[in-house]
Amino acid sequence: MVLVQITKNFRDIDASVHKLEGLIKSICTRFGVSSATVEVAIVDDAQLRKLNSQFRKCKRSTDCLSFDLSEGRKSQSAKSFELIVNGELAVQEARLRGHSSEAELALYVTHSMLHHLGFDDSTPKQADEMHRTEDEILREFGYGAVYNNQIRRPDSRKTKA
Repeated sequence: MVLVQITKNFRDIDASVHKLEGLIKSICTRFGVSSATVEVAIVDDAQLRKLNSQFRKCKRSTDCLSFDLSEGRKSQSAKSFELIVNGELAVQEARLRGHSSEAELALYVTHSMLHHLGFDDSTPKQADEMHRTEDEILREFGYGAVYNNQIRRPDSRKTKA
């Protein structure tokens, strides 16, 4: 069973919590994760900047941070992930890139989940594969090709802790 809890600390984004829950469950199913707890916090830029500084010693903002809390748990088969996504940045990026803020937020969630499911984006080849997979998932879920629909700004990068 995949349990998803989403907390909206940034309310100025039009996003369906129900649809995001479904997206996370779909990603887990796609990659064979049958037992997981996924907590998502949608926060503003200031809060994510503070967390990025605290956990990564990086003073700039980012679109997402994610943590795998599975280590040290009794059941190694059960996964536990915490995703923190920047709702404020999602609104800004969506405006610039011509799609919905919910689609941009779904990209951040998908990107974070893929990191925990074995994807990496540290080389250009790995990044291309990861972004193709993100867009494939987002298209299947009705958001369209979010990552590759336009050229991304160079300062808009995902961060995994």
